[in-house]
Amino acid sequence: MNARTVPREPEPWPERIGRLVDSRPFRGGVLAVIILAAVLVGVETYPAAVERHGGALRTLDRVVVGLFVVEALLKMARHGRRFHRYFLDLWNVFDFVIVVVCVLPLHAQYAAVLRLARVLRTLRLITALPRLQLIVGTLIRSVPAIAYIVFLLLLLFYVYAVLGVFLWRDNDPVHFGDLPSAMLTLFSVVTLEGWVDLMYTQMRGSEAMGLVNTTALPMRPSAQPVLGAIYFVSFVLLGTMVMLNLFIGVIVNSMEETRAERTREKAEQSGEAAWEQELAELEQAAADLNRRIAELRRRRW
Repeated sequence: MNARTVPREPEPWPERIGRLVDSRPFRGGVLAVIILAAVLVGVETYPAAVERHGGALRTLDRVVVGLFVVEALLKMARHGRRFHRYFLDLWNVFDFVIVVVCVLPLHAQYAAVLRLARVLRTLRLITALPRLQLIVGTLIRSVPAIAYIVFLLLLLFYVYAVLGVFLWRDNDPVHFGDLPSAMLTLFSVVTLEGWVDLMYTQMRGSEAMGLVNTTALPMRPSAQPVLGAIYFVSFVLLGTMVMLNLFIGVIVNSMEETRAERTREKAEQSGEAAWEQELAELEQAAADLNRRIAELRRRRW
């Protein structure tokens, strides 16, 4: 007796939905909808455009929200009965919260919240572009190390601000009259905005540079060419060059760690997917075997 081939069952619908969600056309469509949402938010900043095309804008906004809802439902459906796995990804949670706020029946007093949600929809570009996710993840991972660098920078600011008050308070009370003014002055120096004029004011004296005293503090011009040059040049080198390199080093190191973690997660997901696929094939083969045995028993009797 020749065994007849038993037809295989169709592919489970969660896998078909998962393949659709992971497809390039689907991702491209989601990206286009997000860009459309960003354009709509920008157009709404023009009152004349809202007054003239308000109905069309509201219709497009509803279409965008509906497409976002469909996207969220499809991403949940890809997990089948374990749809809660959708919320294990923080980016999915971020998208879901935005969609929920957009569909809530908010009244006029909550219009600001609705506008904020519409603006935040633009940030969904981060979730739609993996490269942006990598950069944002790198910045988040860098926060602890950057906090120490910021503390070191504040300590540097404090030391130089105290020195600046002691050295230049009489000559330049406008910029170094007290500690808060000195801190603000050093902040402008670290941005490399006008620091040369400040340096020459201390080197040549405030009277020679024509500084106008706008404070109630007394001004006694004095020139300190050596101290002025050493003070500002050293602060610029330490505050910009060294600190900037520290920031870059921390971010680059965090990016490498994030990239390695992403690679490891993808490998684990690939292994889990392969295991689930093999298990599904074994279950399918067992089901085919059971049907074949049942068919043979019917023929025997």
